[in-house]
Amino acid sequence: MIYNNLLYFLAVIFTVSAVAAPEQPGLPAWIALPLFGLLLVAFSFIVEKLFRSHQYISSKRYFAAEKRASLLATSLFIASFFVFDLKYYTQFFSFNDTLPTGANFCSLLLFFCFLILIWLQALPSYRHLFNSAVRPTDFILNNIKTNLTVILPWLVLSFFFDLLNTVPLAETDNQPGILWGELFFFVLFLVLLILLFPPVVRRLWGCTPMEPGRLRSSIERFCRRQNFSSEILYWPLFEGKMLTAGVMGIVPKFRYLLLTPALLTALDREELEAVLAHEIGHVKKYHLLLYVFLFLGFSLLAEAIAAPLHLLLLNNDCFYRLSFWSQIPGDKLLNFFSAAIIFLSMLLYFRFLFGYFIRNFERQADLYVFKAQNTAFPLIRSFEKIAAMSGNIRNKKNWHHFGIGERIDFLEKCQSNPRNIRLHDWKVYCSLAVYFLCIGAGSWFLHHLDTESLDTGSQEHYVQAVKAVLEEKMREEPENSRWLKLFGDLMLESGREATALHAYEKALEIPPVSPELANNTAWLLLTAKDSSLRDS
Repeated sequence: MIYNNLLYFLAVIFTVSAVAAPEQPGLPAWIALPLFGLLLVAFSFIVEKLFRSHQYISSKRYFAAEKRASLLATSLFIASFFVFDLKYYTQFFSFNDTLPTGANFCSLLLFFCFLILIWLQALPSYRHLFNSAVRPTDFILNNIKTNLTVILPWLVLSFFFDLLNTVPLAETDNQPGILWGELFFFVLFLVLLILLFPPVVRRLWGCTPMEPGRLRSSIERFCRRQNFSSEILYWPLFEGKMLTAGVMGIVPKFRYLLLTPALLTALDREELEAVLAHEIGHVKKYHLLLYVFLFLGFSLLAEAIAAPLHLLLLNNDCFYRLSFWSQIPGDKLLNFFSAAIIFLSMLLYFRFLFGYFIRNFERQADLYVFKAQNTAFPLIRSFEKIAAMSGNIRNKKNWHHFGIGERIDFLEKCQSNPRNIRLHDWKVYCSLAVYFLCIGAGSWFLHHLDTESLDTGSQEHYVQAVKAVLEEKMREEPENSRWLKLFGDLMLESGREATALHAYEKALEIPPVSPELANNTAWLLLTAKDSSLRDS
């Protein structure tokens, strides 16, 4: 669930961050805002129908309905963000662009309107499936707290950069000093965020320490045998009725081992130790730290590709033709295509590349049971129980963890041939080496790309592409002075004064003569660099 929500929120966060607020909305507020309200009502009706058809079936179908509703919510929000120019209404909270995070956060709150409608319509099905009497307000608050953990790092980092842009460091003339200073503050802040994020999440999720007793002592003994230490907490995910466990925190003092009460009830001692071994495996293999680098990897790549991407688009004739035919200003079209390409790259990166690594990290953590217990059978039994008790999901595919059936099959394969354990470790290590090499080389190449030649070429492409379009329009509509006037403007911009004057003079022969055309012609005759063209 959290991994799927990560993709949805990445899409929404990118949209609210990349889209600039227009000077004026395309639709007046008295039309746009009521239409947005009607969209929310229609969405609520659709989601109600969706959950009503899944109300009295398995939890697997319940989460499938929630997934479809979330995907629809994301699509509708992004569409309405453009159609209704929602950024225009939230821009007030950026305080004259000194705090862009304020506007982005308020935009994100509008997305939560969609999510709240999902949770309200899902509540009857949730109560039935999980035998719960949770109140609507508690159910919504619990879901908000769960999802806040996805957006909190982005929110805090964005706010940090907003503050960094206001300090005197950003106003000095020492450019290398600025870069190194910003890098130092960013690394320092990132370390603090990594340290403090787990305690914040612990409180958001309402996790509580496991009470002293036989169960806690057994878990602590097993952890000590693995040379592992952390606080042991109850994880009240879905009121503690989900069969799952987790670990968060890189530094031992701020590390938490999370166990849901339902999981503790369902598993025997050996099976529970196998699940603990899996979570310990994540720490021993440094997966939590690698997740941070995988997130930073895309940020480095996106930052490096931004400038070359603009220039590559400006070197494409199709871009100018589309801008001309659509009558969309070139800067807006450029920002749209740049944002769309980076947005698509982000989705592909996290869905496939990031998904590839976290699937194989999970498999690597599974294999830690061979070191902790010398056998995979307790973990296999725990997987079979979890699959059966979660709605017979053994054969369900999973983009971020592999399906439970796939994980069981691989454990059995390694049980019969331990060589596969080493082979999988090598697969992960080689994949990471290739990843870091590609990210490093790609960032270096993009930063050292000859952008000056691309910039020069883009100007020539602009002139040639628009010139071709205008010449075509002049052939199609020889009596339309507008095309001659635009052609003259283009030639004047590119320094071809004689050609521009010839176009203006031909346009003046076709009535009616626009004041702008007459003014441009007079200005050229007065200020032409070629003195032979001047009308003195």
